[in-house]
Amino acid sequence: MRREIGKIGEMNDIGDVGTLAASVQPCGDCGLIAALSGNESALAQSALICAARAASLWIAMIPFSVLDLSPITVGATASDAFRNTLDLAQHAERWGYKRFWLAEHHNMTGIASAATSVVIGHVAGGTQTIRVGSGGVMLPNHAPLVIAEQFGTLASLYPGRIDLGLGRAPGSDQTTARALRRDLQGSADSFPDDVVELQRYFAEPVAGQRVRAVPGAGLNVPLWLLGSSLFSAQLAAALGLPFAFASHFAPDQMLMALKLYRAQFRPSAALERPYAMVGVNLFAADTNDEARRLFTSLQQQFVNLRRGTPGQLQAPVDRIEASEFELASVAHSLAYSAIGDRDTVREQLVSIIEQTGADELMLTAQIYDHAARLHSFEMAAQIRDELGAAAQ
Repeated sequence: MRREIGKIGEMNDIGDVGTLAASVQPCGDCGLIAALSGNESALAQSALICAARAASLWIAMIPFSVLDLSPITVGATASDAFRNTLDLAQHAERWGYKRFWLAEHHNMTGIASAATSVVIGHVAGGTQTIRVGSGGVMLPNHAPLVIAEQFGTLASLYPGRIDLGLGRAPGSDQTTARALRRDLQGSADSFPDDVVELQRYFAEPVAGQRVRAVPGAGLNVPLWLLGSSLFSAQLAAALGLPFAFASHFAPDQMLMALKLYRAQFRPSAALERPYAMVGVNLFAADTNDEARRLFTSLQQQFVNLRRGTPGQLQAPVDRIEASEFELASVAHSLAYSAIGDRDTVREQLVSIIEQTGADELMLTAQIYDHAARLHSFEMAAQIRDELGAAAQ
């Protein structure tokens, strides 16, 4: 059965169990029943049953993780945001989430995680077991050596718990990118070389190596490539690295990116087979109406971003003041969102897993009220556990 689960993860759309059945050999029990019947249709039926079982078991094994932007709500401060971030991480650890990642954004009055490595240290120091990392660090904003030293420090303080997710976007507007001393012409083009340079800093030093990351050398901090286009998918495949797609805000090229990543993947010392994570917005509540109302905070945030007027995360509203075009544009960007009560969110998450063949889900929730945000993540953890119990 484990072999068949592996096949599912390589498919672009596992919703078609019949297609999977064509490539699946029946397990011992089903195959024996079919063989005793001497009926080819029974053999095909048993393969279909095994495929469905494998699909169910594979879905139940998918880890859930958290992406947090340390949101600053209207009237609150960055200090409030950091307290809420740590509290969420501590709850996520108790609820069995695999990772807790923070994202680099600059000059955003509603996001407090600009100094990403510092916030990662804050979270890792306040938790015990959950992996903590970046989703991501925008590498072109930094010298690879500096990032190697920062994350080498984190990995030394919290061994076996630090992830380094890398993106190539500025995490800001062009004016802010210039203030970061970013080379707007060549920084994105040098991204592959910068990733390889970073890998060298984390590897064991070699004879004659004049520049070393201290700490960092020999620690082999796990690297991830993040992206919302085909570029990082192909680079992750070429380097044999895990890949995370930002489908929670830029879903257009997700399926093609995942397909290319899996097709072009080259095994490496870091990873034997492709491993893909997809981002999903999470707004789970006790009722569908309540969940949809919570979602309006994120909708307002995206409308304001498109208008060039970003601000702090706003309270939910009954009606968003925006044009039909603006709302349609935002709806398109936020298509990969699970919004609703327990049953609705369960169906949506299972559908996303089936559609993408994801190895892991990264859930993010820009919810104004901290208690409601905790409740949303708790519900998702319960759904994950229910899926696991149903597959046993």
